Amino acid sequence: MILEFTKMNGAGNDFILADNRGGNIRLTPVQVAHLCHRQRGVGADGLMLLVPCASGKADWAWEFWNSDGSRAEMCGNGARCFARYIQRLTCRTGSLTFETVAGVITVSFHGERVTVNLTPPHGLRLNEEVQLSTGPNAIHSLNTGVPHAVLFVADADKAMVNQLGAEVRYHAHFKPKGTNVNFAQVLAPDHIRVRTYERGVEGETLACGTGVSAAAMIASRVQGFTSPVKVLVQGGDTLEVSFQSDGEIFSDVRLNGPADFSFEGRVEI
Repeated sequence: MILEFTKMNGAGNDFILADNRGGNIRLTPVQVAHLCHRQRGVGADGLMLLVPCASGKADWAWEFWNSDGSRAEMCGNGARCFARYIQRLTCRTGSLTFETVAGVITVSFHGERVTVNLTPPHGLRLNEEVQLSTGPNAIHSLNTGVPHAVLFVADADKAMVNQLGAEVRYHAHFKPKGTNVNFAQVLAPDHIRVRTYERGVEGETLACGTGVSAAAMIASRVQGFTSPVKVLVQGGDTLEVSFQSDGEIFSDVRLNGPADFSFEGRVEI
């Protein structure tokens, strides 16, 4: 089978996208992992298929896989790329919606930048002491479509993202599904830098949309930040997270950032 695909990236978080509105593409987790392999495949942090929305709740829907072939509920950077991919295929000029496992995402376009409304976050937990190999650490958690842990560090350059990230990701405290792990450094009021260890990629990525969103909202609680929050990611881009807050409840969460086309190709699977 020959797969025609588009390669995109959102702030360095890269994806393979393909049009499956006809239902002819059927991928196994092994095939997805092979396509996402950076030496033996196309190379990507994840893969998305455009499919019709069976529920009728949105204009379109996606099927989303992590690079290891596991399914993912949501991806903020992937959502922006997916939206521009739909826009190019359908010549849509206005806003659009698509359904994910986490819920329906609403999208608006601003040139090459895209704003996505994330599903309502839940599961906020602050200042939980978790014993790690480096000693006790204060870890904050929030589910922004997928689970995220946030650790504030003095210097993101010195954060042991892959080593400590893996330890937190598989820690008993976050069983059974584990968690994504974000290391956040305060740069200025309402401005942070975030490095992320992504579950399903099992390593650091250049950006994670749901991760920077979780870090921004947690910073509003822990650091006294106000919306919007600017977030510098490892890929060098700056994303912006805006939200409404009422006590322990966050709503109207919006993530704005780039979504770029890299190249198109054909690959045998």
